Amino acid sequence: MVRVLGIVGSPRKGGNTEIMVNNALEAARSEGAETEIVLLAENRVEPCDGCGVCSKTGKCRIDDDFENVFNKMTEAEGLILASPSYYESMTPHMKALIDRSGTFNGSVHGRTKFDGKVAGAMSVARRTGLANVWTQQLLFILSQKMIVPGIKSYANAVAEAKGDVLNDEEGMESSRDLGLAIARLAEKLST
Repeated sequence: MVRVLGIVGSPRKGGNTEIMVNNALEAARSEGAETEIVLLAENRVEPCDGCGVCSKTGKCRIDDDFENVFNKMTEAEGLILASPSYYESMTPHMKALIDRSGTFNGSVHGRTKFDGKVAGAMSVARRTGLANVWTQQLLFILSQKMIVPGIKSYANAVAEAKGDVLNDEEGMESSRDLGLAIARLAEKLST
């Protein structure tokens, strides 16, 4: 059984990004995957300060929840990164996780911890920034040597108030498609 981890970069618990990720994880479960969701709003992940300590000691000197989240990422066969658009960019929560994960994976593990994992990205916006956020997350995924499954549409949605994402039928369908595609490809690659 493969594990699919959804990471929600929104600081707003129970919001539209979390709803989309849960929709994708439900689809992954329908394919037999074990799933888990990580809300960065419930975890403290500070920004990377580029100190370089991790390359010397194998541990990050910042005392926060990063290593717990990073370990969950490395243990899963499939990953979903999701963030709302904050002024045309991902949230600081997701940016901190991506920066720390990429640096730690490269400095400590020779950029091997994410090799061959199946991953995808989602974004939610009131109006603008969907493509920017989605692309920023995908660039991280690709730079870490992960595999992105194709789906018929981007897993992005337009929403403002909590729950509005449920009115974006295409957005909900694309998030479901992404969950299915990640679970199916991760299963194929693990056999």
